[in-house]
Amino acid sequence: MSRLAPLSEEPISEDEEYNTSCSKKKGHSWKNWLKTHFYLVFNKKSDLKVLLSVLGCPLFPVSIHSKLPINEVSSSAQYIIQHFTAATGCRKLQGEVKNIFATGKVTMAMVDELGGSAMAGANTVAQKGCFVMWQMAPNKWLIELVVDGHKVVAGSDGNVAWRHTPWLGSHAAKGGVRPLRRALQGLDPMAISAVFSPAQYMGEKCISGTDCFVLKLSADQADLADRSDSTAEMIKHVIFGYFSQRSGLLVYLEDSYLTRIQSPGAYPTYWETTMATKIEDYRTVEGVMIAHGGQSSVMISRFGDNLKAGLSITRMEETWTIDDLAFNVAGLSMDCFIPPKEVQKDYPEENLDWRSPLHR
Repeated sequence: MSRLAPLSEEPISEDEEYNTSCSKKKGHSWKNWLKTHFYLVFNKKSDLKVLLSVLGCPLFPVSIHSKLPINEVSSSAQYIIQHFTAATGCRKLQGEVKNIFATGKVTMAMVDELGGSAMAGANTVAQKGCFVMWQMAPNKWLIELVVDGHKVVAGSDGNVAWRHTPWLGSHAAKGGVRPLRRALQGLDPMAISAVFSPAQYMGEKCISGTDCFVLKLSADQADLADRSDSTAEMIKHVIFGYFSQRSGLLVYLEDSYLTRIQSPGAYPTYWETTMATKIEDYRTVEGVMIAHGGQSSVMISRFGDNLKAGLSITRMEETWTIDDLAFNVAGLSMDCFIPPKEVQKDYPEENLDWRSPLHR
């Protein structure tokens, strides 16, 4: 079996899908991505594939860090994290929780023009689905998501991150292993506390009528270099966490990144992607506050000197709810997180990361 190329989180056209199956699902180059992606993003027939590629199983921008001494980070940031852990009650779970299990529902839709409502737009068809997620420690996880008969599976065994889709098959990725973003949307307060432990305090901001403290995390240059190649350069990737001043809970996440794409002999094109998630409906599960609902919105902007039409923008949204969540489910073992055979054979020792201008 030939070596799998690093995963690009984008769907492909029907012709490419056929050619892929005939060539044993070889990876696609950035050149192929450039040829097909604009068509896919704005073609309604491809809406579901784009939605699942972007909103289905995105990773968090940064890895979970070890707890830092208080003198190495902002004392204000430490206060906010301590307030959060106290508000959620997750301290009582430290050392006690072996795994987490969650099931939920999603509704996804795409808006072609900026300013519409994805869930209520007259020209928009909302796609409904469900998911199940298992997690053992922040870096070992598995999620299966089904929307309108299309199933996406993604996972990590702590060393390799991978994803499987009907149109691309199983793909590994290059870069450091990071937690699943969906788990940090209020489902895993212990991981939220850990990942924001080295954050930078940015001040205060009112979000949807809620006064919040703002914490910022940025991918470092070494990490950005790992996610870049000769054709695509990741310029920046940052995330902001908004913690309610009143309740101490995480109520909003926003991450954005800018990618420069340039194939040989062509002008560079820039892709800026922003994903914002409102986190709400906190309920107590085994004494811990867990978010049971929210909305995510993604905006993708494409610009560059070579684009005759100028700035191109598309937007997509997701509403999600949690039906069930439990800690320490019996029978869940390391065997549940073993990557597909293709990934094991082709990337036996590398740390991998999904490489795409859609969402990293």
